[in-house]
Amino acid sequence: MSFDVLGIGCVAVDDLLYVDAYPLADAKLRIRRAERHFGGLTGTALVAAAKLGAKCGFAGLLGIDELSRSVEQNFLDHGIDTTNVVRREDAQPIHSVIIVAEEGNTRNVFYEYSAPIGADPAGPSEECIRDAQVLFLDHIGVPGNIRAAAIAREAGIPVVADLEEVHDPKFPDLLELIDHVVISERFALTYTNCKTAGEAAAALWHPDRDTVAVTCGDRGVWFVSSIHPEPTHLPAFPVNVVDTTGCGDVFHGAYAVSLAYGDGVEERLRFASAAAALKATRPGGQTGAPNLRELTAFLSKNAFTGYEREDL
Repeated sequence: MSFDVLGIGCVAVDDLLYVDAYPLADAKLRIRRAERHFGGLTGTALVAAAKLGAKCGFAGLLGIDELSRSVEQNFLDHGIDTTNVVRREDAQPIHSVIIVAEEGNTRNVFYEYSAPIGADPAGPSEECIRDAQVLFLDHIGVPGNIRAAAIAREAGIPVVADLEEVHDPKFPDLLELIDHVVISERFALTYTNCKTAGEAAAALWHPDRDTVAVTCGDRGVWFVSSIHPEPTHLPAFPVNVVDTTGCGDVFHGAYAVSLAYGDGVEERLRFASAAAALKATRPGGQTGAPNLRELTAFLSKNAFTGYEREDL
């Protein structure tokens, strides 16, 4: 089965418990309501891509526990194929319990991240990877990501990555295999020791790479590519922000969709920027991601104002 976007990275489950106020030690407190949300860098990017009409598949690690079953059902509910999931008894999604105190609008996060998750070192099959139009991955499970990216590279399949942290000594090897590096300003500046997003994009780009894009939230995105060799700035779409949860992941999912459909770098980044902007006007991560009709209407109402370049 061929996919527009195949993801093999991180998935997460967030259980939110809403209370009046966060309690003192040894106290009892009534839960006003409870909600379960699904996330993860790759998980949310895939849901965003699927909501935009892409044919998506998830082929990362899942366990046999209730949390894994919930994640899989969420994927299926969004039309995301899970037949290539790698299942291990010891695997489990990242799980967070979040206590939300409504009086002060504060939250305390208790998370569990000890079981294997992300890309499996031996899966999915090479055939599955070669059937994808775009391979999407993140920094969770570096050995498995390196394997999958190498297979994709050999087959001429573009690799898009959302990288946020460096935990594995082989991370530089993974980074070298990424054709489309789309990362946050925070990570880009930390990893490169550069002072600006434009400088960081230039530092991470090389001729074997298609695009480096550094996202800066409401300050837009700086990028370098083969047709834009100097750092170039795309302004963000002005919107009334309600919730920025998941905006970066939605940006990644929309970028991967546009790439799978054959768009050029300018179209990809504008499409992704618009998707992230629309998401920011709505609460929730995956729930706030727009569909294709909404995104098309938004783009038609917001004229493109042009790029800015930065001389280094």
